[in-house]
Amino acid sequence: MLATNSRNREDRCVLPFEAVPTEVRLLRKAVAAQLDQWGLPTACDETELIVTELSTNVIKHVGEGVSATLILERRRDRLRVEMHDKSTVRPTPRSAGCDGECGRGLHLLTAMAVDWGTIVTVMGKAVWCEIALGSEAACRRMERAVDALENYQGRRDVPLEGRLRESALEESAIELIADLLHWTSARGLDPDDVLDRAQLHYEAEARAA
Repeated sequence: MLATNSRNREDRCVLPFEAVPTEVRLLRKAVAAQLDQWGLPTACDETELIVTELSTNVIKHVGEGVSATLILERRRDRLRVEMHDKSTVRPTPRSAGCDGECGRGLHLLTAMAVDWGTIVTVMGKAVWCEIALGSEAACRRMERAVDALENYQGRRDVPLEGRLRESALEESAIELIADLLHWTSARGLDPDDVLDRAQLHYEAEARAA
């Protein structure tokens, strides 16, 4: 797998690959290396997860072993990710949703990306999405956090405004973090290590904002 920069060596990376599970792992490593080179390590986890889902969808819905191309493009405060394949069938959230083994498909794009879509190309199609960087990323994280907290444990009764709302969201945040720590511990992970890693991500994004 070789990276090429067909338009601008500093803001565009093209990664052709073969749609097989072993190549997906190599693709993740190549993405991480490119983001590190661009000085975007805080976007690595999110981008790797999206790239994994997109490449897995190519394997599952287009065919194992087909040729595909991943393009990363840095655009000011956003990172654009494009997955090109030779199928003209446009995916939908329903058809692209994967089972527990391969992930959440395009539902994940809706939750994590600022925007996403599909386009027909000369060779087939491309599924693209844009990930927020810098201050826009912080705003996006805030939106996701509020949405998660409002719906946590089915809490539809969260007050609409004022101090009661803030108090309810704060209580949900504490309970959610506690549940996540139980989840990490049950899977053999160190809760303190997970908290430290989350803190590092937060601090890095705060400095970049």
